Amino acid sequence: MSWSTREIAELAETTVKTVRYYHQIGLLDEPDREPNGYKRYEVRHLTRLLQIKRLTGLGVPLAQVAAMGAGAEDQASIFRTIDAELEATVERLQSIRRVLATLSEPGAAADVPTGFSGVAEDLRGNDRALLMIYAQLFSEESMDAVRRTLEARPDVALDEEFRDLPEDADDTTRQALAERLAPFVDGASTDHPVTLELKASSPGQVRAAQAALGRALEALYNSAQIDVLRRAQMISAGRW
Repeated sequence: MSWSTREIAELAETTVKTVRYYHQIGLLDEPDREPNGYKRYEVRHLTRLLQIKRLTGLGVPLAQVAAMGAGAEDQASIFRTIDAELEATVERLQSIRRVLATLSEPGAAADVPTGFSGVAEDLRGNDRALLMIYAQLFSEESMDAVRRTLEARPDVALDEEFRDLPEDADDTTRQALAERLAPFVDGASTDHPVTLELKASSPGQVRAAQAALGRALEALYNSAQIDVLRRAQMISAGRW
């Protein structure tokens, strides 16, 4: 019993184009031909084609399929690698589902990090944008501390004063506001001090993250607000 290219493709539930491609890359041996030039596939070709289909269906790259017959340990190594990749994919998908479930809740906001919807209602657009950048750059522990601080709302009036600070604010106004903000910078006036730790580990990544944060602040806040934050940090560190 033998089959044509079309027939063996149909038996394996694949396409003629796929069968020919497997010939081209050396995964499937070329069959003998009839006197009229037509290919005639045997059982061994069908078996190999089904094996290839099964392996690729399991996620084995075509480049590795050819090596699957080299030895049991080689096969096991390839399968372990694929399994690890699948495990990572499952974890990622589960994480996505958790985020989607959170965003599906009433009042959830997609323009702030997960878990911040409850404290984002009174935040302005630039504050929301900064939170998203923070979540990208800083550790989960840091973001938890930021969220707890926002939940505590330590000084709503001070927050509003900073947000409404005009770019042409004079030096006296800037310094007075910085002195009032300084205790919150070092956590002295809150039960939830915020220590921001970057996710980045290598020196290059740290520099890139710091540069990105600097550009974000310049884009989201006016020069007077940035100056006040700088002064508050210096006061907090005892350098003012």
